[in-house]
Amino acid sequence: MIRSLALPLTIALATALPLASLAETKIPQSQTEISLGFAPLVKEAAPAVVNIYAKIIRQDRARSPFADDPFFDDFFRQFAQPRPRVQNSLGSGVILSEDGIVVSNYHVVGEASDIRVVTNDRREYQAEVILADQASDLAILQLQDAEGLPHLGLRNSDEVEVGELTLAIGNPFGVGQTVSSGIISGLARTGTGGGQGFGYYIQTDAPINPGNSGGALIDVNGDLIGINTRILSRSGGSNGIGFAIPANLVREFVRQARTGAEEFQRPWAGMTGQPVDSDLAEALGLGQVDGMLISELHPQSPFVEAGFEVGDVVLAVDGEPVNSPSEMAFRLSVAELGGTSAVTRVRQGRTDTVEVALIEAPDTPAADPITLNERTPMPGLVVGRVNPQVITKMQLPLSTEGVVVMDPGPYAGRGGVRAGDLILAINGEAVEAPEDVANLLMSSDRWMRMDLMRQGQRVSLRFRL
Repeated sequence: MIRSLALPLTIALATALPLASLAETKIPQSQTEISLGFAPLVKEAAPAVVNIYAKIIRQDRARSPFADDPFFDDFFRQFAQPRPRVQNSLGSGVILSEDGIVVSNYHVVGEASDIRVVTNDRREYQAEVILADQASDLAILQLQDAEGLPHLGLRNSDEVEVGELTLAIGNPFGVGQTVSSGIISGLARTGTGGGQGFGYYIQTDAPINPGNSGGALIDVNGDLIGINTRILSRSGGSNGIGFAIPANLVREFVRQARTGAEEFQRPWAGMTGQPVDSDLAEALGLGQVDGMLISELHPQSPFVEAGFEVGDVVLAVDGEPVNSPSEMAFRLSVAELGGTSAVTRVRQGRTDTVEVALIEAPDTPAADPITLNERTPMPGLVVGRVNPQVITKMQLPLSTEGVVVMDPGPYAGRGGVRAGDLILAINGEAVEAPEDVANLLMSSDRWMRMDLMRQGQRVSLRFRL
C-alpha cells in the first residue's frame, strides 16, 4: 500500500495551498528535497501502474461491390459475409491488491479475448476479466499467478477538492510509462460520456492522451483518486481537459468482483429527473438552485414505496449533493445493494430525509423471453415482456410496456427489425405477450406486416415469407 510520504514541492507550490489541503503532506525541509520535485512520489506509485495489451476479435462484413452506390449499398450490406478481424488495444491499468486485482477501462479490455499485462519492471502476466460494465467503462482484471505485487490505496473521492495537485500515470501512445502533473480542475462532471447516464467524472488538467485510458490519477500522498478514462478534444490530443472515474465507484467494483458477481449490480431508482435551474427554483419556491426534480416514477420504484412523488426535489443521497440524473445514478451505484440510503428531499417548501431501500430492478411481471425456432419465418428472433429489469438492461423509456425485441436474429435483422423495438401488432393483430409473436408469424401467408414502436416513432415493416 502506498503510504503518506514527504512530497518535495517547491516553496511556491507549498505556500500556494491552504494548510488543510496539506494535512498529511510535509513541506520540503531542504534544498535537496526541493530539487527532487515529484520523484519520490512517482518512485512509490509508478510500480502499481501497468501497461495492458489486449486482442479483440471483431466480426466485420466484407466490402460490398455496390459500396459506392447509395441505392444498392444499403440493400446488399445485409448479405455481406462477416469475417473476423483482430484489433489490438493498448491501455493502462492500476494494481489494487498484492494478489493481482487490476482495474482498467471497459473500452480497453471489456471485449478482449487475450489480455497481457506488463508491469514497469517488465514482468508479464496473463489476465482475465472478472467483472466489467460498459455503462461505467470499468473492468476488473485478475492477474494469473500473481503475488506480492505493489499496489495503490483508494482514496475517498468525495473528499477530493478542486485545486488539489495530482499526477496522471499511464502509457500514452504506447511510448512507455509516462507521468504528467496538474490539478483537479472540476468535480461532478456529467454529460461528457455515453452509456446509460452514469457519466460522472473528476476533471483534471494533467495531460491525458490515447493509451492513458485505465491509468492512475493520484494525489500528493500516492492514493488513487480515479481511473483516467477520456479526454475532451477536437484534435484527438490532450487539451488539458481530462476525465477520471472516481475511486469510490472503483471500490464498489472491486468489492463486487471479490464476491463473484458476474455483472455489476447497481440499485434501481425507477425514476427520471431533471436538474433544477433558476426558472424551476423560482416556480417551486426554492431558496437556491440545487437538486434534481423528479419528473417520472415507475410504479414499482423503491422511491414510490418510500413515499416520494413526482414534483419532489432530491437534494442529496447519503449526505452527498445530487444535482442531475447522472449524479443520482452515481450515488446509488456506490451504495451497497440490499441496504438503504438516506435521501434528502424538498416538498412544498419543507425539507426532510427519507430512507430508501436499495433494490435490483424487479423482474415482474416475468419477462418470459422466447426464441423463435426454425419452424417460424424468423428463426433466432428473441422477444420478451417489458418489465423494470428489461427496461434497465435495454435502456428503454421508463414508461415502456408491451413486448420488446431483445435480439432480432439473422432474418428479422435483415428485414430491418432492431433490438429495443416494441412489437405492437402483426398483420393488424395486437401483440400482448411474447407467445403471440410466434403464433401470429406461423399464421401468416406469403406476406406479413409488423407494426413497431421505435424510439417513440411508429414503424411498419413488410416481409415476403
